[in-house]
Amino acid sequence: MLRDISKAKPKPYSWSRVQLAWWTIIVLSSFTAILISHQQAPNLSQSTVVLIGISAATIAAGNVIDISDINNPSISLRSQDEPGTNFFLDILSDSSGVSICRFQTVIFNFVFGVWFINSVFSHISASAINDIMPEIGNNSLILLGLSSATYAALKTTENKAGEKKNLSTIPDVGAAG
Repeated sequence: MLRDISKAKPKPYSWSRVQLAWWTIIVLSSFTAILISHQQAPNLSQSTVVLIGISAATIAAGNVIDISDINNPSISLRSQDEPGTNFFLDILSDSSGVSICRFQTVIFNFVFGVWFINSVFSHISASAINDIMPEIGNNSLILLGLSSATYAALKTTENKAGEKKNLSTIPDVGAAG
């Protein structure tokens, strides 16, 4: 469920899939904890829905890019078709190795996720159930959205860069002799 569209064995982990699972688990477990503790379902704030939407848009963009690369005859080897190394290297790496934009989006999502969980569980005893799940500020949502958009935009170039590396390994026939 968390692995990339790939021919590799084992398939590498996909950041966009991990991101959607991360936020789904956080929001669903928070919702469930509030439901159990208060015997009533809380309303999801607009910011929480936007947060899930950012993750859904990221996985949708990633899948569109992957399918486009699979159907592109000029790309013979996709970086996702290399066997997975381990969870963290897979989600942090592109065809060139560990990527700063992937690192940024992983760290931002991790920090906001930990903050979200902490906020829910520190306010779980509040009497107003709709005040338990935190409201995420617009600037924070913009930050998470831009981070995901940067990941998706740079993902479009991952396999094109890999193709250039493959072409550079072809020997130069004119260099002999």
